[in-house]
Amino acid sequence: MDKPVCLIDTASDGKLCVQGSALQVLEQIQQPVVVVAVVGLYRTGKSYLMNRLAGKQTGFALGSTIESKTKGIWMWCVPHPTKAATTLVLLDTEGLGDVDKGDSKHDTRIFSLAVLLSSTLVLNSRGTIDNRAIEELQYVTELTEYIKIKSPDEAVDDAEFVKFFPSFIWAVRDFTLQLNIDGKDTTEDEYLEFALKLKLVNNYNLPRECIRKYFPSRKCFTFPFPTNPDNVSYLETLDPAEISKRFLEVTGRFCQFIFDQSQVKNLKDGHTVTGRVLGHLVKTYVDTIASGAVPCLENAVISMALIENEAAVKEGLEVYQSGMEELKKSFPLELNEITSEHQCFSLMATQTFMKRSFRDSDGKHLASLEVAIIHQFDSYLWDNEKASEAKCESLLSVLSEPMTERTNQGFYATAGGYDLFCQDLEDIVNQYNTLAYQEVAEVLEKFLQQKVAVTTAILQADDKLTENERRICEERERAVLLEQEMKAQEQRQRQLEEKMVIEEQNNEERVRQVIQKMEEEMFVQQQETKRAMDSKLREQAALMGKGFQENANKMASEIEQLRRRNKEVEDSKSRELAKMIADQERRNAQSMEVYISSNALLTSANTLLDTIHVDI
Repeated sequence: MDKPVCLIDTASDGKLCVQGSALQVLEQIQQPVVVVAVVGLYRTGKSYLMNRLAGKQTGFALGSTIESKTKGIWMWCVPHPTKAATTLVLLDTEGLGDVDKGDSKHDTRIFSLAVLLSSTLVLNSRGTIDNRAIEELQYVTELTEYIKIKSPDEAVDDAEFVKFFPSFIWAVRDFTLQLNIDGKDTTEDEYLEFALKLKLVNNYNLPRECIRKYFPSRKCFTFPFPTNPDNVSYLETLDPAEISKRFLEVTGRFCQFIFDQSQVKNLKDGHTVTGRVLGHLVKTYVDTIASGAVPCLENAVISMALIENEAAVKEGLEVYQSGMEELKKSFPLELNEITSEHQCFSLMATQTFMKRSFRDSDGKHLASLEVAIIHQFDSYLWDNEKASEAKCESLLSVLSEPMTERTNQGFYATAGGYDLFCQDLEDIVNQYNTLAYQEVAEVLEKFLQQKVAVTTAILQADDKLTENERRICEERERAVLLEQEMKAQEQRQRQLEEKMVIEEQNNEERVRQVIQKMEEEMFVQQQETKRAMDSKLREQAALMGKGFQENANKMASEIEQLRRRNKEVEDSKSRELAKMIADQERRNAQSMEVYISSNALLTSANTLLDTIHVDI
């Protein structure tokens, strides 16, 4: 993108709406995304920082009047400067506190969307982090009313938010104070933590508690005045020499920190968010808000899982079909060649599915892909068989043409003609077996069956043979036909056995990939919980150190509850994994039963034919 586009706007009826053109941009992004959103009061220079993150001087609109320039939420997608194969998505939000807004809840909705969509949330303010600045963040205290982890009828402690909320950066603009507390030099982060300290004062702690409780990590940057006050409104057009070196240094540190430390956006349960998934999330959340409901993380994950799993099945099948269609151009092929390629493309399809799917805990979508691939494979085997038959029939037609001409000319309708005919027929069969790239027994069987009437006629017309010799010849002809039919049956049995071996190998690989996928999801969940746990342990230590024993005890209870819930989730995941593997193995066993049953029928048929052949 060479410039930002509007992602979320306000419709004529006052409701938020998503811009289709922006969703089309996100739909094309298959890479993981790092999403950085900036929020803050209007006319505080948010857009300048976002332009710098994009590596540009201009892009997001910078206003030069008291009117708020950015409306809704604007988006700019650029290649991530330090993370390979990753897209950096920058969200510039409408300024909070704009006097022109009629809806008092509009700002909270914009703030909530920034929290829901980002992996890093930048709060931009001016001056200092004093009590007034924190009191203006009433949006933080209202988050639990505008965001739900699970459906509204399920009670969830708001302590759970720390597992799913973005990291938090406070950018303090036009900062003029000395970083000094109680006569000691301090860092920007220590300054932020000092401002967020709790006090034994009514109504003082709520916004501070919310910031400390909800956001797993906190960082602060203090920016001095960028330039002469008269030039601030034209910051984007100024020459770097006209901008404060100290301001540029902090801006550089700010950008580098975000590039290095901001994480790829993950859904609840740890599924990596791509641009495409982010687009679905935006649509889901905005539509939910427009309907008057509260966005729910769990519902969003369920919705995304359904969309992504169905798309994963389609994508996996396309990978399989693409490979097999290319292979089809080389038909006919030997069975071992086509089954080997089928196995390769089948595993590629499963890998593609696994990469995109998530929360397919019952294995329904994976099973759907398996069934579709098996049906496709049967279809390709049919196509290959027909191509083989056509090639073999063409070869037999060429080889038998001289014999057909002799038959039409009456060459064999003489004494001794039967032996000549049998010799020519045997030569054709031998040549066919030598020249056929992929011998199809059924084609030769069909060819010999077609020659029965001609053979019988020539046999009856041969005066050189006695009646007893004719009977012997007829029995021999029957034996040849039965032998060819046995070969055809054996070929079908061999093909079936090869399919069984390949399918069993595929099944084992699918089970391995299922286990790997579930283990990866469990690991990400454990990391989420660890991050939340570490955050709460730090808060508990800080509370105890400041004498807030009651708050520290409450935090200890939250930590214990978090441990308990994490254990429940892990146990549930383990049961899901065990059930999914059992279901997979059950489907595999059912498939093998079908193959074994078919194989048994072919074996019985071969035994019967062999008995008849011996009798003859």
